[in-house]
Amino acid sequence: MAPTLMLKPGTEWLSAWQRCLAAAPEAFREDRVLNLWNGAWQADGRPLPATTPVDGTPVAGPPRLDPATVHRAVRAALDQHRAWRDVPRAERTARVNAALDALTEHRDLLSLLLVWEIGKPWRLARADVDRAIDGVRWYADGIDRMTAGRVPLPGPVSNIASWNYPMSVLVHAMLVQALAGNAVIAKTPTDGGLACLTLACALAAREGLPFTLVSGSGGELSEALVRAPEIGCVSFVGGRDTGARVATAVADLGKRHVLEQEGLNTWGIWRFTDWDALAPQIRKTFDYAKQRCTAYPRFVVQRTAFADFLAHYLPAVREVRLGHPLAVESPADDLPELDFGPLINAAKAKELNDQIAEAVDRGAIPLHRGDLSAARFLPGQDTSAYVAPVTLLNPPPASPLHHAEPFGPVDTIVLVDTEAELLSAMNASNGALVATLSCDDPADYERLSPQIRAFKTGHGRPRSRGDRDELFGGFGASWRGAFVGGELLVKAVTQPATAAEEERLPGNFPDYHLMP
Repeated sequence: MAPTLMLKPGTEWLSAWQRCLAAAPEAFREDRVLNLWNGAWQADGRPLPATTPVDGTPVAGPPRLDPATVHRAVRAALDQHRAWRDVPRAERTARVNAALDALTEHRDLLSLLLVWEIGKPWRLARADVDRAIDGVRWYADGIDRMTAGRVPLPGPVSNIASWNYPMSVLVHAMLVQALAGNAVIAKTPTDGGLACLTLACALAAREGLPFTLVSGSGGELSEALVRAPEIGCVSFVGGRDTGARVATAVADLGKRHVLEQEGLNTWGIWRFTDWDALAPQIRKTFDYAKQRCTAYPRFVVQRTAFADFLAHYLPAVREVRLGHPLAVESPADDLPELDFGPLINAAKAKELNDQIAEAVDRGAIPLHRGDLSAARFLPGQDTSAYVAPVTLLNPPPASPLHHAEPFGPVDTIVLVDTEAELLSAMNASNGALVATLSCDDPADYERLSPQIRAFKTGHGRPRSRGDRDELFGGFGASWRGAFVGGELLVKAVTQPATAAEEERLPGNFPDYHLMP
């Protein structure tokens, strides 16, 4: 009989909320969070109810602003921008480092908020916070070199990001943008991360960083956050549908832009026999339920290798651990080492289960179906946002699981017989961020990998986003605008000090250059 689990004492949502009130009373009230604009925390907007995907506990909901208020916030951010860009670089760096020290001090609270708000297991939540802090410190150490001969943009940078990496993607980008001399605007992701982002922004604003944080509907606020003439650059992370609308707007207006969009990242198996090296990597692909832009939800396997692949794949996926990220057997226990917890909400879980059922009805073959009864849950808790791992063979072409990123713990496998079929199946989504090709002969990899439409392709190993020495981007519909990473992340939000020549940066846009 499985032991009865309990919530680890001290990790309750109410406890985390009280810690927020104590750490940043200017940004939190007993019953809501505030928006940050015009250099002050504003008790405006209409707070919406929200619950955690972890177990349905009520949490803080976004205080949604109307478009007119956000237009005022954008105009105020331009005033901040004009003042901030004249602050000496050494002082800007000192303030960013002070903000990083404050984030480090509150590392555990930020991580706990990520667990509750978006369902990250403790290990992954802490990694998200740490990557933000460590990454920005790297930029702070080299910002003099990276901005030599460059100046901030004419207006603030507007950030619209997905919910899955609030710290290591969104806060990281915001701090680097400010370090480069820009005021920064961010819209809180609709689906989660509100309290974590609010606390991070409060700590940064205390050090004088020119941050604006607003909540609201992306559709309603896009006129202000994308099209407003005050905006100097748009940075977007999200799905292709919304991204396409943003791309159209920035193209019409000639704005600088960095638009990271979804893509079906694939892992190809061709003339391959080193199965013992592959098996440990399969389980790691399920980290955070594959709710990340560099997840691998598609395996394209040579038919003659399928039996060997399955013999190593199935044991690995059966070892995946999921459940309530804060459930323990006794108060003294450490938090569990889980691969993932819930999806972002119950609606996403239902959508994914419906897609699985539809694919099977149309001919996909279920190779593995996980069972939630084996997961770690509190007695009687709400489990509506949880989906156990599922693996389908040959999803039908009409299914979204054939050509789109599921953003959940669902793998699909496609069998191929020729190199042409391999490449066609690996390029099913018109561009991706990453891919991997496992083959024994390096010559096979060298011949085939350039034909895979992914920005980064690994030889027998997964590729990651990366944001230091290695640039990052996407092919096809997975990306629009400037590539980032390393110095390019800074160059995307700065311009030459003199406009004598047109600036050309690497990126994914029709004319392959970005006007300053």
